[in-house]
Amino acid sequence: MSKPKLLIVEDDPNLGQILSEYLSLKGFDTLLKIDGEVGLRAFLEEPFDLCILDLMMPKKDGFTLAKEIREINNNIPIIFLTAKSMKEDVILGFKVGADDYITKPFSMEELLMRINAVLKRTKKEEQAPPFPSEFVLGGFRYYHEENRLNTPDEEIKLTTKENELLKIFLENLNKTVSRSIALKKIWKDDSYFNARSMDVYIAKLRKYLRADESIKIVTVHGEGFKLVHLN
Repeated sequence: MSKPKLLIVEDDPNLGQILSEYLSLKGFDTLLKIDGEVGLRAFLEEPFDLCILDLMMPKKDGFTLAKEIREINNNIPIIFLTAKSMKEDVILGFKVGADDYITKPFSMEELLMRINAVLKRTKKEEQAPPFPSEFVLGGFRYYHEENRLNTPDEEIKLTTKENELLKIFLENLNKTVSRSIALKKIWKDDSYFNARSMDVYIAKLRKYLRADESIKIVTVHGEGFKLVHLN
């Protein structure tokens, strides 16, 4: 049985190293990152079972990182570490998707108990179903594993980027998909040039979807895009 894998994002190098070493000794596979930006990149590159995020970090704080992680994976448990104990921070932490919240200073034993409790609880909860081999929407039939979209008029062989974009939109049907998150998940970088490239692929997907007027990709200005099914 493989060890549970933990992503630890903590900007205090001493505390981060202590956490990583202690939890490794307790049977976890740990990866330590020092700020929210590198933490998000690590999350995009490999699977984890739980995230431990410091709240106050340079470049990207724990609240922002947790929100972005939740847009990618709504099921993975998140525990916040913070030196603050204000009620407003606790409420905000749970609003952005935290499963637990522990205030510094804390004992390693308490953190270990909280991690085990969260993992035990989340394992019992119903997991999101796997993406279907055939996704039927309106007049379309989509086969992700085959990079194939069947419209009412034709069969389209999708490029890798078109395929991954369409999958993200279908996973978030009628919900806004952040431009930055989509870029980081598919292109691994949200640079200007990659953003322009994504716009080209979205234009192609819009062209394919014209076959059914009830299905559209709409632009949500300042945020991203949304695939909507107008019933």
